[in-house]
Amino acid sequence: MRSVFRYIGSYIADLNRTVLAVTSLFTAILIFINYRFGLDDKISESGTIPLFVARYLLFAVAFLGPYLFYSFFAGKNYFRIPAFVVLGLAAPSFFALKTAVTVRLPFASDAVFWNKVVYWPVLLLLMFALLTLTRALTREKGSFYGLTTRGLDWKPYIIMLLIMVPLIALASTQPDFLHTYPKLQSLEGVDELALIPWWKKALFELSYGSDFLSIEVFFRGFLIIAFVKWAGKDAILPMACFYCTIHFGKPLAECISSYFGGILLGILVYNTRSVLGGLMVHLGIAWLMEIGGYIGNGLW
Repeated sequence: MRSVFRYIGSYIADLNRTVLAVTSLFTAILIFINYRFGLDDKISESGTIPLFVARYLLFAVAFLGPYLFYSFFAGKNYFRIPAFVVLGLAAPSFFALKTAVTVRLPFASDAVFWNKVVYWPVLLLLMFALLTLTRALTREKGSFYGLTTRGLDWKPYIIMLLIMVPLIALASTQPDFLHTYPKLQSLEGVDELALIPWWKKALFELSYGSDFLSIEVFFRGFLIIAFVKWAGKDAILPMACFYCTIHFGKPLAECISSYFGGILLGILVYNTRSVLGGLMVHLGIAWLMEIGGYIGNGLW
């Protein structure tokens, strides 16, 4: 863990305190607007095209806002760089498209279940296709946005995951948590979920887990590694703010913690140039939350 604390200390030492304060306040305002006025619910009720546009506007504001703060409060105008502007405007569209895509398969029965099982892998393929095209156009070198184990020490990530176990156990006693997890209950209903065979639950969880690969590669890989050549460590806060907004449909505590978790994982990726350690933590937490939901709801 010494290396992790060293990375964090180095980041804090170089961090512009004003930009941190303004970005954190900006993120808090976005969170307040969402949970006070139901912003995410209103966006989700839109049709496919309006949904993409609404998501894009939200994501672009969250992602580019902190970069504007660096310009105003730290004298770092990244918007003078044409390549940064193009990629900065394009990046939110990738995730907006991901949230707007729907998958419907013509199954005679169990359509809701199978559509969802196919849905997340389709999104993974879509995200990798967009990033592969971007990588080709920008002529990026090295690993594919952090998909490498080179020089990666797994021990700190294992410790971080173990630290989360008692916290998730505590959260799994809370009503809002149990209403959200496990994810499968939102498709089948609590009464039916207890009767679903284990192999279908496992298949659903594997599909659900595939979504975290696309999230880590996009947020920690693409938004850090692709932008670090212009912004350096300054790429971390915009990513964390953007990352927070994709949690607007989650319990409030999870949404708030995603901002700080995004900063921590961003620091690690900036220093290691690998997303795999963060993926292990993120995916491990997600599956632990699913397990907590099954146990807490008596559906194991």
